[in-house]
Amino acid sequence: MLNRPTGRPDRRTFAIISHPDAGKTTLTEKLLLFGGAIHLAGEVKARGQNRRARSDWMKIEQQRGISVTSSVMTFEHEGVTFNLLDTPGHEDFSEDTYRTLTAVDSAVMVIDAARGIEAQTRKLFEVCRLRNVPIITFINKVDREGKEPFELLDEVADVLALDVAPMSWPVGMGGTFEGIYDLANNRLNLPAKNDSGHFEGETIKVSGLDDPKLGDFVSPEGVEKLREEASLAMAAYPSFDADAYLGGDLTPVFFGSALKEFGVSELIQALGAFAPSPLPQPTSKGPVHPDFDAVTGFIFKVQANMNPQHRDRVAFMRVCSGRFRRGMKLLQPSTGKSIAVHSPILFFAQNRELADEAFPGDIIGIPNHGTLRVGDTLTEDEAIQFTGLPNFAPEILRRVVLTDPTKTKQLRKALDDMAEEGVTQVFYPSLGANWIVGVVGQLQLDVLISRLEAEYKVDARFEPSPWNTARWLAADNAADLKAFVDTHRSAVATDRDGAPVFMAKDLWELNFHEGRNPKIRFTATKERS
Repeated sequence: MLNRPTGRPDRRTFAIISHPDAGKTTLTEKLLLFGGAIHLAGEVKARGQNRRARSDWMKIEQQRGISVTSSVMTFEHEGVTFNLLDTPGHEDFSEDTYRTLTAVDSAVMVIDAARGIEAQTRKLFEVCRLRNVPIITFINKVDREGKEPFELLDEVADVLALDVAPMSWPVGMGGTFEGIYDLANNRLNLPAKNDSGHFEGETIKVSGLDDPKLGDFVSPEGVEKLREEASLAMAAYPSFDADAYLGGDLTPVFFGSALKEFGVSELIQALGAFAPSPLPQPTSKGPVHPDFDAVTGFIFKVQANMNPQHRDRVAFMRVCSGRFRRGMKLLQPSTGKSIAVHSPILFFAQNRELADEAFPGDIIGIPNHGTLRVGDTLTEDEAIQFTGLPNFAPEILRRVVLTDPTKTKQLRKALDDMAEEGVTQVFYPSLGANWIVGVVGQLQLDVLISRLEAEYKVDARFEPSPWNTARWLAADNAADLKAFVDTHRSAVATDRDGAPVFMAKDLWELNFHEGRNPKIRFTATKERS
């Protein structure tokens, strides 16, 4: 039995991780539907007024059908408030995903039953493992032809080195699909008798797998296969253990179909029952616990132009401790100044509500004009600085070329905005006039061009640069650092904070300079200070 804190509202702050096309957006929609945040299935992808709970709102996302920004969606279910953080499914946006995963306490891993563990799923899982994030697994699309359940479970166990505890079992797969059996509660969930095949709430309670009543609702072949497979699964795999799950060593596995709404209710119930309430968060002075009296939080995302008509700018803050109240002043240690938070926002997908108060685990949006950046701490306690939200060295460097040179100011504003969001990095070479944009993946460049045009009315293009990788420079002795920078001015730039950056043609050149300059540190990450 899990011990829940008393005296403050219960929260589950979680992310959904998956490979593109595994069904993450559909599952998000159904969770919101079951949680009452939306009222009609299809609204995530609907148009006009019906598109209330959309997580993929940016123009390029609509065109490509992928998530490239992290959205926040809040809903309530059976007395628990759920904060769902959507993550980019595309690997080119791994930085944004990493930062989002610093703001959650647990995750749901969605796996396509036909494809099993895919590359991006594995990468995202490894990020969760680094932070010991507990994971619930949802094997999706069991109503379509796919791999056998045992093959899928063994793949999760072998590839991810994770114990699996099946919580439900499909009665057939694909064309032979007849429903989902809830192993924990001995219930059979049946599809509608019409052609839709959706789960419409018809649940049959039985005494167990040997209950003859199963034969009244499932074909003889289906009953035989269910009894054989489910009995073997319960014997072969470990039963659910709360401590092992919370420690990141075991994942409860639910089979289902997000599109047909099978397994969604069980998934919400599992998140409410098993997923942790807000956990302690790391700081430079040690972990901050949710029951700490002072209000603390950190900015893990900044998003400009969520509403292009208002040219707004919102910083997403994870509340880590204390009871936040609208209008209170919080210290921003990176600047030494205090800011008054007058109009904090709670998110219901793209809908917003003014937040009079917020508690640990909540995600609030703080409208600002560039004063808040990714990695910033906001606190009532001057000694606290949250850690673990780094910038990562870019893997692609490109020169920015304006079609209309008179729009230099607009370009600078746009690049500064997107650098503050953490979706790109901008470097200013010591020699030469062209700015350098650094990104992790090619798709980020496409998004940058799209947003420059749509949001800032700037027509620009990217050209190859002489460099392919970059590292931040540091040294214990300021004179050593200055000597290196002066000697290598043609390959040194500054980032938007003025920190020196070494740009190399390739890894061989980078390794060469590291070997020749032992007093200089070439770092692939940089934390906000």
